[in-house]
Amino acid sequence: MPYEPPTHTVERSLRATTGAKVIAGVDEVGRGAWAGPVTVCAAVTGLRRPPAGLTDSKLLTVKRRTALDAELRKWVTAYALGHASPEEIDDLGMTAALRLAASRALGALPVRPDAVILDGKHDYLGSPWRVRTVIKGDQSCVAVAAASVIAKVHRDKMMAELGGEHADFAFAANAGYPSPVHKAALAERGPTPYHRLSWAYLDALPRWQHLKKVRVQADGGVPEIEGQLGFDF
Repeated sequence: MPYEPPTHTVERSLRATTGAKVIAGVDEVGRGAWAGPVTVCAAVTGLRRPPAGLTDSKLLTVKRRTALDAELRKWVTAYALGHASPEEIDDLGMTAALRLAASRALGALPVRPDAVILDGKHDYLGSPWRVRTVIKGDQSCVAVAAASVIAKVHRDKMMAELGGEHADFAFAANAGYPSPVHKAALAERGPTPYHRLSWAYLDALPRWQHLKKVRVQADGGVPEIEGQLGFDF
C-alpha cells in the first residue's frame, strides 16, 4: 500500500511556537516482547531531506531496514540509544522502564534537545522534557521515523546475539516476541536470564510459575500484570 513519506511539519511547528532549535525524535522497540530489553532511540535530524524510503521501521523489509539504518546513522545530526533491562522492566513496570530508557538515550546525545517528539499518544517521558506526542509519528515525522529504524535494527542485532546462547528460542527470528518456536522453548526449558518474569505469559506455564515476579507498588498494592498471555500452541 502506498504511504505518504514523513515530513518536518511537527519539527517546524515546534520551532515556530516554542523557539526550539534542537529537536529530537524518540521511538521505542521491544515494548511487547517477552524477552530482552526495551530500547529507545533519540534522533536529531534538522530539516534536511531524509534518505529515500524512510518510514516506520515496521513497514520495511529486513533488507531495506538494514540498508536504511546504515544510511541514517551517517545522515542524522546525532542519535543515541538507551535501554531498560528485563530486570528493570520487572522492577519498575513498563511505563517507568520506557522513561528510563528514553532518558538514557536523550542524555547520551551530544547536545540536550530543546524539545522532543514522542511517538504515540501517551507522554511517558514528562518533566523536565518539553514533549510533543504524535500518533503514528514513526510514519509522519522524519526524526521519529529515523529513530524507529535505528532502534529496531539495533535491538534486532542485540537479540540475535543473545540468541546464540539460547538457540532453541530463535531470538534471531523473533527478537524476543512470542512465536510458536519461542513458546515451545519456554514450555520445555523455562525462561532464560533475558526474559521478563513479571509478565502474564508465565501464568500459562505451571512448571515455571515459581519464577514469576510480583511487583509491589509504593502504596502496597499489586499492579496489573504486564504483557499478554497469548500462549496457544
